[in-house]
Amino acid sequence: MAKTKSVYICSECGAMSPQWLGRCPSCGKFGTLVEEIAETPTPQKAAKRERSASFNKPVALSEVREEKFERISSGIAELDTVLGGGIVPGSLVLIGGDPGIGKSTLLTEVSAHLSKTQKVLYVSAEESCSQVKMRCARLKLDSSNLLLLNETCLEDIEEAIEDEKFVVIDSIQAVYTSELSSAAGSVGQVRECAGKLQRIAKGRGITFFIVGHVTKEGALAGPKVLEHIMDTVLYFEGEKEDNFKILRAYKNRFGSVQEVGVFEMTGEGIFGVTDYSDIFLSENRGQAAGSCVTPSETGNRCMMVEIQTLMAKTAYGLPRRMPLGIDYNKLVLLIAVLEKRCGLPFYNQDVYLNAMGGIRLNEPAVDLAVCAALASGFRNEPIDKYTAVFGEVGLTGEVRGVTFAEKRVNECIKMGFKKVIFPAKNFKSVKKFEGKIELVPVQYVNQAIKNLFTDQEKSKEAK
Repeated sequence: MAKTKSVYICSECGAMSPQWLGRCPSCGKFGTLVEEIAETPTPQKAAKRERSASFNKPVALSEVREEKFERISSGIAELDTVLGGGIVPGSLVLIGGDPGIGKSTLLTEVSAHLSKTQKVLYVSAEESCSQVKMRCARLKLDSSNLLLLNETCLEDIEEAIEDEKFVVIDSIQAVYTSELSSAAGSVGQVRECAGKLQRIAKGRGITFFIVGHVTKEGALAGPKVLEHIMDTVLYFEGEKEDNFKILRAYKNRFGSVQEVGVFEMTGEGIFGVTDYSDIFLSENRGQAAGSCVTPSETGNRCMMVEIQTLMAKTAYGLPRRMPLGIDYNKLVLLIAVLEKRCGLPFYNQDVYLNAMGGIRLNEPAVDLAVCAALASGFRNEPIDKYTAVFGEVGLTGEVRGVTFAEKRVNECIKMGFKKVIFPAKNFKSVKKFEGKIELVPVQYVNQAIKNLFTDQEKSKEAK
């Protein structure tokens, strides 16, 4: 009997090593090498590979026939927005997120909606068919035409697929292929199962919705090659205790990766949210110091988001910087600009920053709002609740122009704001709104801070 041989595979990048290492030599991650049994090649595999009957020859690009696909609605408007306008036939959509955040609930609602007009197969590898039926009953879904399958072997799942156009795999970590002897959920199994699902999807024109678990760090469990295979990768963000969840696209071959969808989790299911005023804005804004509202452009939509800051005296020699929703390096950079260009010392202050609603603000247009919130917290003077701020801040203290300035100001008007501070370079594009809202163009950060608190100083002097 041949002796089994083990190899060590990195769970992040899929690199192989003959022995265990504390640090992956390929991606540099620590503690990611997992032991797996190496597959011994069979005589058929060891023999010289013969050319298959379906061998494809190179074709000139001008001779390739363009295929036009009509997107299909999932029944949930927010999900369609994140997907880029709807479901593309024959695509692979991966949805990741923490346990209990709503992945299975969302796909159950999508499957029930699609089953009204299409044949849909829901493969439940972790739950029994009766449990899925109980969830459909709790969500009050019309799932009479939905096909259920409780199976974990990928070969049996492939045989069960007949003429279905949509297949849900819940989850990829629970499915295994009999060609590998390793356990389900291992790096090799996840990689091989994803590759087979890709071949089935592209060869037969079937759309797959795949649920993926995440690690304790928040990354998708399995090798990074799993995300490369998928056409669309979506992540659910938000705390399990919160009712509102954010669905963000991290990869999308058929649309923008800047789109986000906001969902509300209730006892009757998960629903898309179109009114964001209650999520990203607090009810008592303008009463306490350290908060500022900014119009953030995310994909094709503009949302008013409140940024809150808190200052506390440093107990130790090194002050703390703890941002949520803003990049840490960005916060440190903006604090340095305020210290150097505006004379606001933060060297003895712990700084805490939070973007309301759990959203992540990655665009540079929120820089000026962060500076305004920090200045408000440092001066202990609140900013008027009907004032919005946006603009990019440079290291010299200048306020640079941003994109979609017209759309941002228009959103401020719709939300009832009376004043907006923005880069002077964007004044021409928003000049037409002069009669509807007070426009304050600025060139430097200190000008914006001075304008924010001048009115309050005048009111104090009047008293």
